[in-house]
Amino acid sequence: MDGIAAEFKINGTTKIKLSDFDTKESLKFKKDDAEETLAEFKSEMDELQEKLYATNRYSLLIMFQAMDAGGKDSAIEHVMSGLNPQGCQVFSFKQPSDEEYEHDFLWRHYKALPEKGRIGIHNRSHYENVLICKVHPEVALKGGNPEYNSVDDLDQQFWNHRYESIRDFEKHLHRNGTVILKFFLHVSKEEQKERFLERIDDPLKNWKFSSFDVQERSHWDEYMQAYEEAINETSTEFAPWYIIPADKKWFARIAISNIITDRLRSLDLKMPELEPDEIAKLDDSREKLMAEES
Repeated sequence: MDGIAAEFKINGTTKIKLSDFDTKESLKFKKDDAEETLAEFKSEMDELQEKLYATNRYSLLIMFQAMDAGGKDSAIEHVMSGLNPQGCQVFSFKQPSDEEYEHDFLWRHYKALPEKGRIGIHNRSHYENVLICKVHPEVALKGGNPEYNSVDDLDQQFWNHRYESIRDFEKHLHRNGTVILKFFLHVSKEEQKERFLERIDDPLKNWKFSSFDVQERSHWDEYMQAYEEAINETSTEFAPWYIIPADKKWFARIAISNIITDRLRSLDLKMPELEPDEIAKLDDSREKLMAEES
């Protein structure tokens, strides 16, 4: 099982092509065993979260990116459901507000970072600024960068600067104790179509469907190119990308939970040990409690 992370981690030294990654991969896992396997990982993750909170040295930032219907919401729901909500924060990033457009493109994401001892989950992330903004460059102009006044001005240097800003941002977080995991849920165009049709046909899922999703589907190839470039430019040892096969939701959940558990385990977290004088205070408090009249 420990090989899952190595299987899907992008090392950042060799350029990848998304077309080389099988969206239906499930390694040697079986769907019949998926529920039990996921439960085992969630149980260990719960124990590790308690140690993360108690040691208060690190924070964990988990980012989910995917095409529409890629399974981000369900992955967050199923993988993170066993965590203590007091130590977990979830942010879903949608279109920026007017206030957010008045700041640099990382501002609203910096405000949503997890505190020490906590786990932060970002459903979409600062990568939207090199994804949807890349496919729809007019969106990038809303930030009011004084050097760029039209779509034609957005040359490769503009995007290179954004990748550089993202790398620097994540390096800064890493240096200050934030552990970063970035998941791209890689779903096929065919599977997306099936999920869209399911949403349309199921009255309980109609609310999740938007005609805008179909419009964006027409830009599939452009999005794949944008994701490919973003992953190649920003997958680093301190903030790696993991390309998760997402056509089989049950396997995507297993892979994500295994990778998170592995990373937390690697921190060698231990419950804090009290100093002798603190232990003495515990003994004194026990004696006082036991001496109280019933």
